[in-house]
Amino acid sequence: MKRRSLPVAAALAASAALLLTACGGGDDKSSDNDKIAGADQGSESPSKTAEASKGSSSEESDGVDVSLPSDVKLVFDWDKPKNANEAAAMDDAANFFRAIYRGVDKHTTKDPAVTAYATGGGMKYAKTQIEAWNEGGWTATGTLRHYDVSTRSSENGTSVEVAFCADASKFYGKEVKTGKVLTTEPSAEDFDHYKIIMTKYPTAERLWQASKVFVETKAAQCQ
Repeated sequence: MKRRSLPVAAALAASAALLLTACGGGDDKSSDNDKIAGADQGSESPSKTAEASKGSSSEESDGVDVSLPSDVKLVFDWDKPKNANEAAAMDDAANFFRAIYRGVDKHTTKDPAVTAYATGGGMKYAKTQIEAWNEGGWTATGTLRHYDVSTRSSENGTSVEVAFCADASKFYGKEVKTGKVLTTEPSAEDFDHYKIIMTKYPTAERLWQASKVFVETKAAQCQ
């Protein structure tokens, strides 16, 4: 197992009941007519700062600081959909991942960014990820690229599935105490496919929270 992947692998193992890891085959496939899993998932209350209007900067969204260290780059190579709700949900799916790695950097699951962009199963996933990195004594460094995105809305318009690939071949763990970067050779373990169920927070105009996270590891469609 790759050293860089250990924090993620530990999180997946610890939250097996929360994550759906596809194992090839067609069980993970869904048509546009399928109901979105978790579409009726409620939202927990975000912090007061999360209810502020959305800012123009990717580092200051919904009044919440989602900035990351200069050596951590989360790249989102995707085009916005025309549907306004889907575009907003996509933005906040990106902020959900920024919030996770901000929590990793700050060594806390209680950063306002985490509480703003995650709820339910999404919150459990974020906490498990952050705790696994922290317990291992790692922080993150490098570039994590997200691409091949697609979106689809629930019938009632309150949930959006944001699906995409992630390439972590240039994204590594770094020992907090020593600063040593745990570099690795690229492999199939670097590619994951995500389906994030984003749920609209009812009292904020554009705030969407990750309520469920489904992951396919070593995803062939992303390589």
